[in-house]
Amino acid sequence: MSYLSVAKFGGTSVADFEAMSACADIVIADANTRVVVLSASAGITNYLVELANGCESERREAILAAVRAIQYRIIDNIQHPENVREEIDRLLNQIQILAESAGLATSPALTDELISHGEMMSTRLFTQLLHEKQCPAEWVDVRNVVATNSQFGKAAPDDTKTQQQADLVLKPLIAQGKIVITQGFIGRDEQGKTTTLGRGGSDYTAALLAEVLNANDVLIWTDVPGIYTTDPRIVANAKRLETISFNEAAEMATFGAKVLHPATLLPAVRSNIPVYVGSSKAPQQGGTWVTRDPQPRPTFRAIALRRNQILITLSSLSMLHAQGFLANVFAILAKHKISVDVITTSEVSVALTLDKTGSASSGTDMLSLDLLTELQAYCNVQVESDLALVAIIGNHLHRQAGIAGQLFATLVPYNVRLISYGASTNNVCTLVKNEDANQVVNALHQALFE
Repeated sequence: MSYLSVAKFGGTSVADFEAMSACADIVIADANTRVVVLSASAGITNYLVELANGCESERREAILAAVRAIQYRIIDNIQHPENVREEIDRLLNQIQILAESAGLATSPALTDELISHGEMMSTRLFTQLLHEKQCPAEWVDVRNVVATNSQFGKAAPDDTKTQQQADLVLKPLIAQGKIVITQGFIGRDEQGKTTTLGRGGSDYTAALLAEVLNANDVLIWTDVPGIYTTDPRIVANAKRLETISFNEAAEMATFGAKVLHPATLLPAVRSNIPVYVGSSKAPQQGGTWVTRDPQPRPTFRAIALRRNQILITLSSLSMLHAQGFLANVFAILAKHKISVDVITTSEVSVALTLDKTGSASSGTDMLSLDLLTELQAYCNVQVESDLALVAIIGNHLHRQAGIAGQLFATLVPYNVRLISYGASTNNVCTLVKNEDANQVVNALHQALFE
């Protein structure tokens, strides 16, 4: 098979007809792009999540009207809307039926089924747009390729079965010269039910398909021309990075950078597939290549920010010189399917933040009464919110003298709730008040990069 690229376009890249047309031109201009993975049009997934959580009828009708309006603004600009209108109407009707069911009783399986419709609609519209540009596009239901387990909201792919299905479904189409248009974020379990890979999972889908197709690279087209030293909306002097390593990019994504989903890099790392991040709105501006070992590898690479964090502090005198306390705590968290993100400990307490990368989760949603009751049987539980996690990303930070002093001197004016330093060679994490987050990021960027 000749050079093969898998391209992924995010929600803002397919938000409206003009954005979709720009993406179509990018696909047509690159003969190597043979598989295209799409997110739902911007705003659609948020609406569908709200429907899946159950709404009063008046709010439900307002959301359905908004979803329909977003999709019909695209349809109304297509040359031959009759070729796609019936299918979009069928999907909109299915959304309404599922939303009414969610209004009676919600479930993780129902949520995944409902929110998958955003990608189904965007890919149908994009395929029609490519046909009108005389492009040999072929729509494929990704559920016939990506096999997963049944952990709704954050399903894990079955790599062996996904490989087998890609060989049967995708490779023949590519060999025929077709450009495959398919959905990100979605899979199917052994019972035939729709699953999702977690919020932002379209990037994961693209990397996963690249791996099973032995692709040469993954092209992530988004609304920014690459990865920056920090969010340019927060720091005006943020600089674009020409290259970045898999490890650094994974740290950035894990700690809040919205360009790449953390799981995106797993298949890419396994198969050493370079990942490119560029802007679909300005492809000529270039972007950032994510590779295994780019050079040079500076001490400080970037600053990431993740807002609205929940901090749980668990305290008990029984921790002192005792065995099994943390084992019990982590067993309770595992029972409630909660993974720990950042953690610090003392002799009689442990403070931790929660990993909340599921499809529709928020920190407070995860802290059920049952969970808190079980934890309180072992220790005193304190919950704090309205916090932001600021992570300094770099290389061999544990080997550099003066790192702590440089960071702490910059943070003197701010109340720092938590510091995690030493567990990773690639990051230093601090937890600060949400209201201070922008100032902290600006101060650190000026000290480390300017």
